[in-house]
Amino acid sequence: MAARSTVDRRPVARVAVDGGVAMSDLTTAGAGADPAAAPQVPSTARMIDHWLGGTDHFPVDVAAARAFEGAYGPCAEIFRSLRGFLGRTVRHLGAAGVDSFLVFGAGVPTRGNVHEVAPAASVLYTDIDPVTIALGQRILAGSDRAAYTYGDATDLSTIDPALLGRYVPAWGRAPVGVVFLGLAAFLDDATLARTLDDLYAAVPAGSRLAFDFDGMELAGHPQALALMGEGFHMRDPAAFPDLLGRWRPTADGIAPVALWRPDGPPEDVPDAFHGGVAVK
Repeated sequence: MAARSTVDRRPVARVAVDGGVAMSDLTTAGAGADPAAAPQVPSTARMIDHWLGGTDHFPVDVAAARAFEGAYGPCAEIFRSLRGFLGRTVRHLGAAGVDSFLVFGAGVPTRGNVHEVAPAASVLYTDIDPVTIALGQRILAGSDRAAYTYGDATDLSTIDPALLGRYVPAWGRAPVGVVFLGLAAFLDDATLARTLDDLYAAVPAGSRLAFDFDGMELAGHPQALALMGEGFHMRDPAAFPDLLGRWRPTADGIAPVALWRPDGPPEDVPDAFHGGVAVK
């Protein structure tokens, strides 16, 4: 992804599944895939759907999820907490008047994803994995408020301008919501900082960015960390504001996602992910 290719670099665990396929060794994962066929390469997006209790994933994704849990431990509660964070940020943006969302690395658009949290909003989901895009398009078929298309966060020109205009109608004229979850760990510092600055330049004043990143949790789990491959980036929360550049975090700051505006007692989960909302 950092190289602006059509490769989904997020499925990176070095585990052999389905006859010895090692996810992080497949630098062309998903390229040229037949969306109608069960994929042979796992996807982080579909692994998360499995952890969330969804149905839009394949055996290869379940095998990869179980292999990662074998090195780390249970993951379902962590990703449910992260999905709860997504919901709270979307509601926060809606309360600030945002009703158009552009979602990067969207994964499977179910289980409390943006259009389900904000049913009156317009949402354009983007991803770079063709199988996940096809799943998303099937799920959203017939919707007049949400759509799914190819889009590389590191290159805004990859997004179909007609779809952007239709499903993010505020683009270029009023504040929009940009959802940037699950991507930072797979971009180096220079690419991440440039990408976030490009987004800042592209959106109107008052727009908001929902973001997250992997903290240092996996440093305590060397086997799981090794599964993530060389392109995986953990970050100290104290250093992340510099990568936001001109974006300014809200008064809530950057926090473990379970602690960011919890609706009640926060979930008792490891501080694997940190995040927040920033404003232009």
